[in-house]
Amino acid sequence: MANNLLTISMITREAIELFVNSNMFIKNIDKQYDSEFGKANAKIGSQLRIRLPNDYIVRHGPAVSLQDTSEQQTVLTMATQDGVDVNFSSADLLLSLDNFSDRILLPMMNNLAGDVASTIMNNTALALCNVVANKDGNNNIQLPNSGTYLRAQAILALNSSPMVNHKIINDPIQEADVVQSLSGLLNPNSAISDQYYEGVMYKALGATWFSDQTVIKHTTGTFTTGTVSGADQTGPTLTIAAAGGTMEVGDIFTIAGVNAVNRVTKQTTGQLRQFVVTVAVAAAGTSLALYPSIIPAVGGNAVQYQTVDASPADGAVITPYFNASTTYNQSFRYAPQAFTMATGDLPLPANKVVARHKYDNVSMRSITDYMIGTDQEITRLDVLFGSLTVRGEWGVVVPAPVLNLQ
Repeated sequence: MANNLLTISMITREAIELFVNSNMFIKNIDKQYDSEFGKANAKIGSQLRIRLPNDYIVRHGPAVSLQDTSEQQTVLTMATQDGVDVNFSSADLLLSLDNFSDRILLPMMNNLAGDVASTIMNNTALALCNVVANKDGNNNIQLPNSGTYLRAQAILALNSSPMVNHKIINDPIQEADVVQSLSGLLNPNSAISDQYYEGVMYKALGATWFSDQTVIKHTTGTFTTGTVSGADQTGPTLTIAAAGGTMEVGDIFTIAGVNAVNRVTKQTTGQLRQFVVTVAVAAAGTSLALYPSIIPAVGGNAVQYQTVDASPADGAVITPYFNASTTYNQSFRYAPQAFTMATGDLPLPANKVVARHKYDNVSMRSITDYMIGTDQEITRLDVLFGSLTVRGEWGVVVPAPVLNLQ
């Protein structure tokens, strides 16, 4: 039977499905869609306000203790427009959709999705404020083992993360090494068979595993130790004595005497609260931007959104989690709600061959036009998106040394 001429609508519908499904990181994070974008003169730069989960203090005893609902929100800006531009011949458009998809659309969408995922990864992974690593006696990173991933699960629980549908994303080389070391562990025979034949973990240790080449390699700053300057500080910025080295965005550290609290019970976990640097600090810098904010109890009483059991003391020692100038694969365990990708409908120009489709809360637009100057018919496919780490404590870095695949 003769093939039908492929239309721009058919191509766009197939392309958006390939886009979402060709990258595991995009497929496994929260995605939002702004149906109002592109209407009523909306422009690139549209902002979405994302509400954060509310927090409350539990009353003990029969007496009423009223508290306000103090809603917190964050802003995600859709300001990145990526696309792929090609020209299709008449012969291309006479292919079956399957052949056209395999030969043309799949490599297009694979590259586009990989580029978008890389942008999101760089925007989000460095905002994670928890880390657990398998380290030797000299604080050098070793390959994670089962206990490393299970401790990451425990840290997520203590941070009130949703405890279902956890994901673990590994660097591909790290995944290869971990599969080899953990193959067969606590898995049914069918899963062991999948590991053997396909070399991936699937589900193990309470999470779904996958690898992605967009996992970043992070290099820590030269900072080795420092101290707090001034007692009783709270909030997202800490004044410190002149830093003896640099701190990079994504570096994780602790402060002596400042323990984390269980985000539900507000009781101390007995473990030092881990913080992540959100703004790079130059050598001799005295201001340290961090996440989460330092929010202690007030007068010995728990408060909403409490993160620590006490403010740091004047002179409290600041200790980085890793050695100075350490490079590692920043793989991590996370709840999908930790990250959000949002897309909006790009406008459809008049007098052009256009199509726009939405799949899994991701919107894509296609435009085809004839270029008289070059005697070509070209097609462009575009995605407008933004990304945000909504809850940095709902992810835990599980690092691995950077190794050669040999």
